[in-house]
Amino acid sequence: MNADYALLTDLYQLTMAQGYWDCGKAEEEACFHMYFRDYPFKGGFAIAAGMQQLAEIIDDYRFSESDVAYLATLQAPGGGPLFSGDFLEGLRDFRLTLDIDAVPEGTVVFPHEPLVRVTGPIDQCQLLETTLLNCVNFQTLIATKAARVCLAAKGAPVAEFGLRRAQGLGGVWASRAAVVGGCASTSNVLAGKLFDIPVSGTHAHSWVMAFDSELEAFRAYAREFPRNCVLLVDTYDVEQGLKNAITVGLEMKYRGEHLAAVRIDSGDLSWLSKMARRMLDEAGLTDTGIVLSNDLDEYTIKSILDEGAPVTSWGVGTKLATAYEQPTLGGVFKLSAVRQKGQAQWTRRLKISETAAKLTTPGVLDVRRYYHDSGRLAGDMVFDVTSGVDGREVIIDPADDLRQKKLSGLQFETLLKPLARNGKSVLDGLGTSALAAQARAKEGLACLDESQLRMLNPHTYPVGLDCKLFEVRRSLVSELRDVVP
Repeated sequence: MNADYALLTDLYQLTMAQGYWDCGKAEEEACFHMYFRDYPFKGGFAIAAGMQQLAEIIDDYRFSESDVAYLATLQAPGGGPLFSGDFLEGLRDFRLTLDIDAVPEGTVVFPHEPLVRVTGPIDQCQLLETTLLNCVNFQTLIATKAARVCLAAKGAPVAEFGLRRAQGLGGVWASRAAVVGGCASTSNVLAGKLFDIPVSGTHAHSWVMAFDSELEAFRAYAREFPRNCVLLVDTYDVEQGLKNAITVGLEMKYRGEHLAAVRIDSGDLSWLSKMARRMLDEAGLTDTGIVLSNDLDEYTIKSILDEGAPVTSWGVGTKLATAYEQPTLGGVFKLSAVRQKGQAQWTRRLKISETAAKLTTPGVLDVRRYYHDSGRLAGDMVFDVTSGVDGREVIIDPADDLRQKKLSGLQFETLLKPLARNGKSVLDGLGTSALAAQARAKEGLACLDESQLRMLNPHTYPVGLDCKLFEVRRSLVSELRDVVP
């Protein structure tokens, strides 16, 4: 879904870019990392997403003539043009030359470890910041919500149909992210076309209301869609709706057809689904499923299943596509190292802040993920690729240096993979489809302990700094604060 994204940024990114140009720093290289600080939904994991859209933006990143013309109209608060003519002229031929590394979509990720690393000219890194955060923050949030919902559904298919409640056209990418997180399908036809993901749907209450009777409406729908017949039974009265659906289901059975399911979209879903199962079975329609919808989330799904409701599949809309109870992931993009063009040596940078949680980690970072022999995840180590991993292979909790874990002798993989080189995406061979990402997410979640998957008060997965990196960071903080290390 390509578009002109160069101006999808905050104004201060452009003013900083001009400042770098005027100060002679535009060619200075920088390393930035995108990460998040807190678990979304008070859970125990997140599912990375948004990298596919980021790759598309990288490939098409240009300032058009209309972009430059618009920027030329902006006035400084003190009077006169905000941007210089030289800067605007340079934007006409502007091309990205950045290198970007990221965790593949669908990777299970945790707070305080980089999801994306961007290296290259500092002005380019700065211009890309807002766009990158917009892609990865939102889609990671939705993919994580979808994973939680699908875990609660315990293997029953979940259809995402929140487009009508989503925040504008962001709903297109929300549908894709929901599939990355585990949804079996989406009602969003445009997303289905653009991203080659399964689409599904039934009919609305308006279909029933458009006919003189519910039975007539059901019969008409069964005639039109005999191979995809799911009847919505709660327009007037669920019990009567089920009786009418059974009548049509038996007529379909006589014709050699099949009533796939009934859907209930209101009322006490647990109680009504049990009633529906009993009535369908007594009528001999044992192979007709039950679909539940109506403002569902992982908590309501779990509650319904805990009561023994016989549910075949779920339709989840508003609370999934909008990440209802948490509006943002809160991911940040922080500078961690700089170097002069042509030099090999990086100079580490970090932000201290008055808030301990906002202390950043310096260096050119990556993540090692360690595994137990059983295949379970053992812990994640954030390390500096320029200095390598300390031979002790110990991770230290950056918030509490007494919390340490030894990981030596375990199998591991490095998480960040090339997304772009010299300003061009290189994702083609890495399985970037939504369904490939979904498979990766399922595999990753299966490697977590069940205590880390529970909805309430999950066990915290161990993520820490390589002990060498921890010591470097502590030394830099001491130096900047002028205190004894």
